[in-house]
Amino acid sequence: MRVQTRHTPGFGVARVLLDPGEAVQAVPETLLASRFGVTETPAGRGGVRASKSTTAVYTAPSDGGWIDFAPLRPGDVYPLELRGGTGWSVHRDAVLVRPASVRHDTGWVPLHQLFGADTGFLEHYSGTGPLVLAAPGPVDAFELGQGELVTVRPDYLLAYPDTVQCRLRALDPGGPQSLRTGEGLAVDFAGPGTVLVHARNRRLSGS
Repeated sequence: MRVQTRHTPGFGVARVLLDPGEAVQAVPETLLASRFGVTETPAGRGGVRASKSTTAVYTAPSDGGWIDFAPLRPGDVYPLELRGGTGWSVHRDAVLVRPASVRHDTGWVPLHQLFGADTGFLEHYSGTGPLVLAAPGPVDAFELGQGELVTVRPDYLLAYPDTVQCRLRALDPGGPQSLRTGEGLAVDFAGPGTVLVHARNRRLSGS
């Protein structure tokens, strides 16, 4: 699978180029167009296991094909290349397209330790290939050296690798807080690694 992007960062579109029989998973409403012959099946079949009940699997025909995906709201698209050795924690609303070679790790222990029994605003992915992310604004990155620190608000957080240490804390212990949306919270990161953010507030952008 290869990814080409256009109309970024304001109204990004991701063109996914597939080898013969290769499959990807996405929300059906994000499919803009595809080469004739690409097939659609409900997620959980066709080799890509479902992470959300509303997703579908798209499979290229015997001679390959392409599919254009566009986020439901304006913003950037960003192919995050996973190389097998390191997984990534990603904002739960950010995944636009996932190839069969990338796994959604629903039981990843560090996220359970971060959020407890609640459903948090992050999901974990591992494997190989480009995980295509959608962001409400241009994607930026903080390149952290060993022990270097940065604090990010969840409304702007896109993704970070397993090499980065993180701590979740309340901005105001007496104020409103939500583990699902990140309201009232901040995330402290320590390097080494890259923390990806976007330059628009997710909640104010309606994402």
